[in-house]
Amino acid sequence: MDKKINEIISLFSEEIAKIVDIADVKNVKIAFFGKSGHLTELMKSLKDVSKEDKPRMGKLINDAKVGCEEQLKEKEEYFENLNKESKLQEEAIDISMPSKKKTRGTLHPLTKIKNEILDAFMCLGFKVTSGSEIQTDYNCFQALNIPKDHPARDMQDTFYIDENTVLRPHTSPDQIITMETEKPPIKILSPGRVYRSDDDATHSPMFHQIEGLVIDEEITLCDLKGILDEFAKKIFSPTTKTRFRPSHFPFTEPSVEVDVSCMMCEGKGCRLCKGTGWIEILGSGMVHRNVLINCGIDPDKYSGFAFGMGVERIAMIKYGIPDMRLLFE
Repeated sequence: MDKKINEIISLFSEEIAKIVDIADVKNVKIAFFGKSGHLTELMKSLKDVSKEDKPRMGKLINDAKVGCEEQLKEKEEYFENLNKESKLQEEAIDISMPSKKKTRGTLHPLTKIKNEILDAFMCLGFKVTSGSEIQTDYNCFQALNIPKDHPARDMQDTFYIDENTVLRPHTSPDQIITMETEKPPIKILSPGRVYRSDDDATHSPMFHQIEGLVIDEEITLCDLKGILDEFAKKIFSPTTKTRFRPSHFPFTEPSVEVDVSCMMCEGKGCRLCKGTGWIEILGSGMVHRNVLINCGIDPDKYSGFAFGMGVERIAMIKYGIPDMRLLFE
């Protein structure tokens, strides 16, 4: 039995000397401590030793087992640390290398233009209001001097929810509600989504409008021209010129369309302005007497002007976008 113990210890020393990685450690552990391992079998053979020799042989076998376990544990820890160090080296970050470039997003053209338009008018003393996108027929049409049988309703292509409820085709209801609930002076902007049953390269069933309203004593068309001229210079360029053309809207009298000099050809004529040197940007005019009366404002004491523009149209003109649908794709 002594000889056998010495042979197993000697064999263990030979095997542990051959270990080169963690896999070898596991193999040696199985060979000596597994179910049929050398030291396991040695422990089993203890039952065949005489009663007198059993205490001594038991101590020898146990000492051999403990010694082998300690050596094996040292090897296991060594290779585990080695593997850990190797992995740390592999995963180390080289701070001298250039980092991966992170692309940053930007604001949507409609958001940029909307913010620029609001900033331009807020600098002139306008405050921003907002209202519901679902409105009454009265606020959208009748209060604006557009009765039910008025031909202008055919131009609106309105989405009707029922006979008296619509998806607003413009943000004018915000102005009506403001005039009904506030006393002049009034100086507001009404931005928001609006809806019309129309869809092509220059129209969309949903688009964005910004309308402006000023009500006070002694407001004239000259005030409207001055504000819109200043607005055009802020949005397009300091050299931009404006042109006012007579038009007709049921809610304003007189009514005017506003053009700006083409920023691409500087008024000389090109594809963008269709050779005219001018581009239409919005409609405007002096608030009709009937609208003031409908909202409870004395038209003999107060006057005012209103204007409205499509945000998409301004964005298309400024950024050279040929098709409105590109803004929503």
